[in-house]
Parts: sequence; C-alpha cells; structure tokens
Amino acid sequence: VLMEEKRHFPPSKEFSEKAHIKSFSEYEELYKKSVEDPEGFWADMAEKHLTWFKKWDKVLTYNFEKPEIKWFSGGKLNVSYNCLDRYVTTPTRNKAAIIWEADDGSYKTYTYQQLYHEVNRFANVLKKHGVQKGDRVTIYLPMIPELAISMLACARIGAIHSIVFGGFSAQALRDRIQDCKGKLVITSDKGVRGGRFVPLKSHADEAITEC
Repeated sequence: VLMEEKRHFPPSKEFSEKAHIKSFSEYEELYKKSVEDPEGFWADMAEKHLTWFKKWDKVLTYNFEKPEIKWFSGGKLNVSYNCLDRYVTTPTRNKAAIIWEADDGSYKTYTYQQLYHEVNRFANVLKKHGVQKGDRVTIYLPMIPELAISMLACARIGAIHSIVFGGFSAQALRDRIQDCKGKLVITSDKGVRGGRFVPLKSHADEAITEC
C-alpha cells in the first residue's frame, strides 16, 4: 500500500524561487540531458560549479577491457580551494559552513571564513611536520569539526588522507597505518561514542610503536 503513494506535495512559490532547480520541468530537462548526453551534461556541471586551475583535455575516457574509466583527464583542481577559497571573497564567507553539536548538547559553528582560516593554519602544521604532496596522513578522530579541517588541510597541500573509524582498536589502527605507509597520525585525547569515552590517544600511542 505504501508503495502506491500518488500524492504530490509541491513546495511554496517562495521556496522554489530560491531553489537551485526551480521547477519539475527544469529537473526533467536536466535529467534528459544527463541520460542522452552524459559527457556534455557533466562538462556543463563541472564548468558551472567548480573552479579549475587547468581545464580538462577530455571529459570521459573509458576502456571496458581493463576496465578503466577516467573523468576530466588533464584537468587540475583542488578540493579544498573549491570548498573554501572561492567563497571567502563573496557574502557566503559569513554563512555557516559547519554546524556541529556534541553529545552533551554543546555546539560550535564555523563560517566559511573561519573554516578557511583553520584549514590554512592546520595545513601549515602539516607542512611544519614534513608532510608533502603525495604523503599519506592517517586521521583517527571522533566526529568533530577538526576531522573536516584535517581532511581539507590534507587536500590543500596534496597529501592523501586515510580515515580510520574512531571506534577501531589500536591493532586495527596499526594495520591501516602500515597498509597506507602513513607518515603522520592525527588524533585526539579521546572521543565519545554512545556516552562512553574512547581513549584514542592511548590507542594511537600503542599502534605507532609497531609502525
């Protein structure tokens, strides 16, 4: 019975006017193009919504025998730049980029400008500790804003981040550090999961004795 739902709940006119896609007909047109001309569709999306340091040579290259599929070959961009830099010179810089709430109800908000500042600071911390483009950085953190800051900082300098679930043991962390040949581990003193403390720093200390 639930699968037979036929009712429609259209948004208000005010909501639609502020929406990215303003009508169902516009959505259908975009969907049709994505199916009939996927390369043209994604080229258009990439052109409109991303900042490129170097435009791609070819949108899609595929070889089904290997198989191997490549998108935007020859193009260069930076995820951190696209998430932050292009907004800090616009009014968006004062809008919330991250709204975080802790288990105890306390919360913290970062605007795009504040997040940009923190990511740049931490990128410099990584460089000070010898992390360079292509190095692997293991991130062993709870679900806190510093997790996103660490990821964006790695992307900013071209380092590869490997996220390890904050509930994993020291042995599981050790295996993942060894597998990716991690150069540096980012962690915190502890984390909170289901009201219980997880001793992340102790686990990390134990793990790196065998790395």
